Amino acid sequence: MRLALYQPDIPQNTGTMLRMAACLDVAVDIIEPCGFVLNDKRMKRSGMDYLDQTELVRHTSWDAFNHSRLESTQPKRLILLSTKAAKPYTNFSFQPDDILMLGRESAGVPDDVHQAVDHSVLIPMATGVRSLNIAVSAAMVLGEALRQTGGFPVPSTV
Repeated sequence: MRLALYQPDIPQNTGTMLRMAACLDVAVDIIEPCGFVLNDKRMKRSGMDYLDQTELVRHTSWDAFNHSRLESTQPKRLILLSTKAAKPYTNFSFQPDDILMLGRESAGVPDDVHQAVDHSVLIPMATGVRSLNIAVSAAMVLGEALRQTGGFPVPSTV
């Protein structure tokens, strides 16, 4: 299981998701350009000392990321979290090697990226609200994906 962050805008959210990924032993792909410098102090404050424990791969563009994914010896499904999706994430069958992608906080992903993903899922919400914080959304869907696939890390015994 991996997280892919498409051109993230807000360093604090990115730091929070990197910290979560370290704690859950999930790799992260950052698809650039970012709306901030990756060593931003706000990102470091949110990620704390977990940032060095995160498997992080930076991609210079959407095309570079997608090429890397598709040219892999075993291409992985790309699952987009989107308010425009029709299928709730709770009704989706995740696979252990899925990549969960989140769009920019300010704009989501462009139409060509929507068309390139394998599946898109949404988080059902109350009427009249727009969206959850991106880090909260990532945690909810990643938690369900790991629950379904048995991918939670096994704590070491003392």
